[in-house]
Amino acid sequence: MEIWNPGGLPPSLTLEKLRHPHGSVPRNPLLAEPLYLTKYIERMGTGTGDMIRRCREVGLPEPEFSISDGFKTTIWRKSSSMTGQVAGQVAGQVDPWVERVLRACELKGELKSIELQEVAGIRHRETFQRNYLDQLLRDELIERTIPDKPKSRLQKYRLSQKGKILLEDLSKNKK
Repeated sequence: MEIWNPGGLPPSLTLEKLRHPHGSVPRNPLLAEPLYLTKYIERMGTGTGDMIRRCREVGLPEPEFSISDGFKTTIWRKSSSMTGQVAGQVAGQVDPWVERVLRACELKGELKSIELQEVAGIRHRETFQRNYLDQLLRDELIERTIPDKPKSRLQKYRLSQKGKILLEDLSKNKK
């Protein structure tokens, strides 16, 4: 999973400092304080340390932090082999937007990117393509109808074999 923040890191923080206890440097103190007071934020300045600790606790690799067009955190999930379920996906624990998109593909066959975006409920086109559509393609849950021309204006997307297996598993678990 990738979490992207277009704002980047404050000048006083480096990627290395994020891996150790550090002070909080909120970009917008007027926004940070009410989030803290309403308990939306547990403690200021502890987020990256908490991510590292929690990944270790469940046996995941440590998250990767990078600076590229903003600040990006990559959290890895456990890899697993295919055993009737999609690798890395557990039936019944799929994000609702993923299931909605897969069901729409199952129902309509082939859909344009904008149609998938509407089904997922994401307003911003670039955000949808970078954080949602690319994930579905990487996970091989959907596939392009014109794989040789990914940017074709005629490009549509359809359910892949892995996507079909996942939907079958989801349907079985709901019964």
